[in-house]
Amino acid sequence: MHIKSALKIPKIISIIGIYASVHFSLGLQNVAEAQTTKTKDWLQPLVTHTQTTKEIVNQLKAKHYVKVTLDDALSERVFERYLKNLDPQKYYLLQEDLNSFQELRHKLDNAIETGDLDPAFIIWNVYHQRLIARFEKIIAFLEHGIAQFDFTKEEEILLDRRDHPWAASEAELDSLWRKRIKDAALSLKLAEKNTDEIKELLVKRYKNRLGLTRQTKSEDVYQLYINSFTEAYDPHTQYYSPRGMENFNINMSLSLEGIGAVLQQDEEFTKVVSLVPAGPADKAGTLKPNDKIIGVGQEPETIVDVIGWRLSDVVQLIRGEKDTTVWLDIIPSGLEASDSEIIQITRNTVNLEEQAAKAEVIELEKSGQKYRIGVIDVPAFYADFKALQAGDKNYRSTTRDVKNLLEELKLEQVEAVIIDLRNNGGGSLTEARNMTGLFIDRGPIVQIRYKNNRVEVFTDQDKSTTYEGPLGVMVNRLSASASEIFAGAIQDYNRGIIIGSQTFGKGTVQTIVPLNRGQLKLTQMKFYRVSGESNQHRGIIPDIIYPDNFDPEVIGESALDDPLPWDTIRATRYRVADRERDLISRLNKSHQLRIKSDPEFVYEQSAIAFQRKQAKKEFRSLNELARINDKNNTEAFWLGLENQKRKDQGLASISSLDEIDSALSTNQRTPRVSESNTNLELNSDPENSHPNRNIESLPIIDKNTGVKSEESEIDTEEEPYDPDAFVTESGNILIDLISFGK
Repeated sequence: MHIKSALKIPKIISIIGIYASVHFSLGLQNVAEAQTTKTKDWLQPLVTHTQTTKEIVNQLKAKHYVKVTLDDALSERVFERYLKNLDPQKYYLLQEDLNSFQELRHKLDNAIETGDLDPAFIIWNVYHQRLIARFEKIIAFLEHGIAQFDFTKEEEILLDRRDHPWAASEAELDSLWRKRIKDAALSLKLAEKNTDEIKELLVKRYKNRLGLTRQTKSEDVYQLYINSFTEAYDPHTQYYSPRGMENFNINMSLSLEGIGAVLQQDEEFTKVVSLVPAGPADKAGTLKPNDKIIGVGQEPETIVDVIGWRLSDVVQLIRGEKDTTVWLDIIPSGLEASDSEIIQITRNTVNLEEQAAKAEVIELEKSGQKYRIGVIDVPAFYADFKALQAGDKNYRSTTRDVKNLLEELKLEQVEAVIIDLRNNGGGSLTEARNMTGLFIDRGPIVQIRYKNNRVEVFTDQDKSTTYEGPLGVMVNRLSASASEIFAGAIQDYNRGIIIGSQTFGKGTVQTIVPLNRGQLKLTQMKFYRVSGESNQHRGIIPDIIYPDNFDPEVIGESALDDPLPWDTIRATRYRVADRERDLISRLNKSHQLRIKSDPEFVYEQSAIAFQRKQAKKEFRSLNELARINDKNNTEAFWLGLENQKRKDQGLASISSLDEIDSALSTNQRTPRVSESNTNLELNSDPENSHPNRNIESLPIIDKNTGVKSEESEIDTEEEPYDPDAFVTESGNILIDLISFGK
């Protein structure tokens, strides 16, 4: 468990992990009294923090989209958020601590405005002392070994304490921690560690965490607290200290030079937030978002346990020279430590060319007739603005790439086109507008409302239309920002069918404001559809809904604290394409009938439903036999589901999951969530512009055989495109669209 930096964007690394508790009490009659109880570990704000705070307050007052009054209501939100960021699972502080803090609940607004940070550091130091005491107590407890645990006893551990009360006593916290340590010990026992190994490993973990706790600096505390304040405005308004920006750069370096993974600290674990498209980890297919890295080594026998390590130290251990191998011990998403597995990834430099939009052709059949469907995967809305500013007429951009791909697809005589925006976290708003213009005549694309309520309409000025045929747009919960602008415009114009799951709901635009010390990212604008509806909070609701492995209660704008609300403004004038009144209803009926007998789609639906059910479990047993049974039942489910699919496909059954690569849902694709930013519209490093690409031919894949057609002139060494069940079904929906129009 760590001090979460309140930085919600996956690409920002949180500050160092630190935690707390055992009996410690401090009355907060006033700041002066608190100052007299200092220990050697007591931290104080720096002089520079006062000035930075005043500067942040002034910038927010002058430039933030929403006018927020620094009053008692804001103070209360900051207070609650700060405590939540300090001790999210309520494993360290006691209710008596919360009681002693209460007189500060409505005083933080005045203190922040004057740059007074003493209240924040008083709360922190109480928490910090509890951290140190708790870890010392855990280490002393573990020194007696794990023989004290009875794994035959019927008891269980609560997995999520966020909505539960604070512990009323030291004894209650001791009980909670006994279960937590027992859970960790049992997981290691089920992973075939012996008693001595378990003791050694757990002692080492908590000694590491104690050491990291004692290394906490005032800067770490300040960044946590000030972001508890800035995010009370909205979850995308954040302060980056000089150290925070350094950590961000480390993260980006890992993305571009190592294994291509964006990592974040999640309590004591290192969690995979996302994978860089076409990076080494993405290509390997063994590491997935939400997996936890618990060990790193250069060889399988040299793997080091990294639970409780500082994030930057884990990053350094993972990084290495190109073409070398790193071994990772991971806990796959949704599983526990006893189900960990060791994977290997060959380090490499990410080829940014491979992150550009790409197209493939799939062949589907209906009523004896074959149809060619073009599929364009758009990972992000990018543009090489450096080349553009230099006057390069052939500068690289999403719109240019997609236009070229559409021209190639027309030459391949496709009957319909799918634009795949799943996991596309956005990028350049300009590119979203321009790419929309490839599919419609001239007209408005998106409306931008500024702080002063002035509304600007972004319009496609190009009368030409690159593609006029049947169009489908695939989205999911990780389709955000610029992706939502494109999908929303296509839906408002009735230009295409939106297919998938509810999108992220990010309808705001941020800009970076330099400070004397660090930087401030703040929300300055909000964008709206041509219909006047906001994408904020609600996102885009597809015409045809697919199941999604990403839970909207956990992922998305609506899952964040204090998001800006959904609202509407006046619609702008635009021309809606004629559409049969009940077209969507007819397409949905046909879709529902088809997926009932589609083995792959049934598999995906069942897999997602099972994973959702597993993720919502409130308790985990601490009984060894029960845990073994749970594991066996889980494996039996996946084996049964796989064999049912194989039976429906006319394939031989298997006796073990080891006979297949993975039993996980193919819908768990790599997320690429990013921010829309007025100052930086290129998601990747601007120094690494995309070179021009000439497309010779597109591979044509027979859905039934998975083999490329002899007509294709694609390089024979290229792996055939294997569309997942959702792409295939989207193609079938477009075939229905064609059929209904005849």
